[in-house]
Order: sequence, then structure tokens, then C-alpha cells
Amino acid sequence: MPLEIERKFLVAGDYKSLATSHSRIIQGYICSGKGRTVRVRLRNEQGFLTIKGPSRNNGLSRYEFEKEITKDEALSLMMLCEPGIVDKTRWLVPVGNHVFEVDEFHGDNDGLVVAEVELKSEIESFECPSFLGDEVTGDRKYYNSSLRVYPYKDWEK
Repeated sequence: MPLEIERKFLVAGDYKSLATSHSRIIQGYICSGKGRTVRVRLRNEQGFLTIKGPSRNNGLSRYEFEKEITKDEALSLMMLCEPGIVDKTRWLVPVGNHVFEVDEFHGDNDGLVVAEVELKSEIESFECPSFLGDEVTGDRKYYNSSLRVYPYKDWEK
């Protein structure tokens, strides 16, 4: 079973000068509930369909299946999505033996910047770059599926 293991952090410093690439991501959710999601994503000109299971171990890991689909298929499936679209720019930042994915959100989530690092095991160590802030692994309000219904602009600052 494919398992996604990752840790998530708020971003509190410069990451763009360290990034090797970036891409625009638009995603919607065909279904999201009880910790399970079916997501449609457009990443530049590529489409993806992703199914995720409920989080385990305080949000550290979860089942993930992803399949590349055509851009046209993704656009068609977007029509089936629940209300609320997540729009972000993803910056890839290599640090040591890992690549941090830094998501800079737009639209209703403008101002939120989150970094994730994927791991091979739940106890794998990694180098912490200077741009990492507080860890938010397992905090559901930072899940993309949550940001579409309760966006950052509505949070009390």
C-alpha cells in the first residue's frame, strides 16, 4: 500500500532564493469527508487524480494513490468538485538529502505559506532549513481540503 509520510511546517523566512523550481497548482475535491479525499489537480499543464485515506499517527502518515491524467480530463473532473478551489504556487527547495515543497497560497488563502517534507519512515531525520517556523503536522486546519471550506482569510489573526 503506498504510504505518504510527511511533516508540515509554517514558513518563517526566505525560501524563494533557495528554490530550484516552482509551479502553479489549482486543485479541487470531488469528495472530502471522514479523513478521506478524492482530489483533482492541475499542475501547470499536467493533471492528477489523487485518493488519500485518513491520517494516522497524529497526521504523520496516510494512504495515498495518485494517477496522472490529461489536462482535459482534469478540467472535466473539476466540474464535479465540491465548492472551493485551492490555488497555490509550489516552490521546490532542496535541503540536505530532502526536497521541501513550499506552498504559497493565493486567493482566499493568500498570506499562508507552508512547507512539507516527505520522509521514507516516520522516524527519519532531516536537516531543518532556516525558513521553517512552527510545526503543524496533523493540524487539520492546514490540510488543503480544509483550506477550501475554511480559508486562511477567515481565521482570527
